[in-house]
Amino acid sequence: MKDRVKRIPIEDLKENNEHSDQQKPSDDVPGAELKPKTNEELNAEKPARKERRQATEAELNNPLHGVKLAEILERLVAHYGWEYLAERVKIRCFSNNPSMKSSLGFLRKTKWARIHVEDVYLDMLEEQEN
Repeated sequence: MKDRVKRIPIEDLKENNEHSDQQKPSDDVPGAELKPKTNEELNAEKPARKERRQATEAELNNPLHGVKLAEILERLVAHYGWEYLAERVKIRCFSNNPSMKSSLGFLRKTKWARIHVEDVYLDMLEEQEN
């Protein structure tokens, strides 16, 4: 059976790659740093971005505001452990072979369980304040 791959001599490869060691024209421009865009510039580019609703004062004062469910569960497991969570919130994903993935999947689908876990998290925050 013949080789279907065309063999290229190493010398030819070296000749073709000589230009890759040279600097790009943008590399030698002094002060050409990447500058982050301001909110005004981003809003001008995408007008739909400007229409986002700002958080109200009540939302900002809520301790759950901006905290993801995964963060809540990670903090609870680190603070209490799976055994305590299984006793406090009676769901199987905490008692039988607990894992973050299965627990997060269940809590995202089941509102009553998520509310119970959020209550435990709020209790933990109050505990830590005192």
